[in-house]
Amino acid sequence: MLIRHIGLLRETIRAVKQRHPFDIHSWVVLPDHTHCVIELPKNDDDFPLRWRLIKMDFSKLLPKQEYLSDVRKRRGERGIWQRRYWEHLIKSEADYRAHMDYVHINPVKHGLVGSVLDYRD
Repeated sequence: MLIRHIGLLRETIRAVKQRHPFDIHSWVVLPDHTHCVIELPKNDDDFPLRWRLIKMDFSKLLPKQEYLSDVRKRRGERGIWQRRYWEHLIKSEADYRAHMDYVHINPVKHGLVGSVLDYRD
């Protein structure tokens, strides 16, 4: 789903960044999930706001064609995103490098390409 609509996802991210700035250090979009390392402005720790807006705004742009479980139907949710996400505050240069490597290796890890350099999202 995400790869098919990568242009809309990029537009959504740009729009959210304009309203609530952040710097992208690394971002990979896979067919069914995404990973990123972003940096928020000083004295701003509202990562959940940005992620909620990206998910919500992107979802509104897509036709409702995905499978919906009974639970998602009852809650009025879309079947595009996982409910939860993992947020981590980078603690050191080594931690930063490890997370950057994790983002970059994900397409290989999921069998989409044989080499990091071969993946284009």
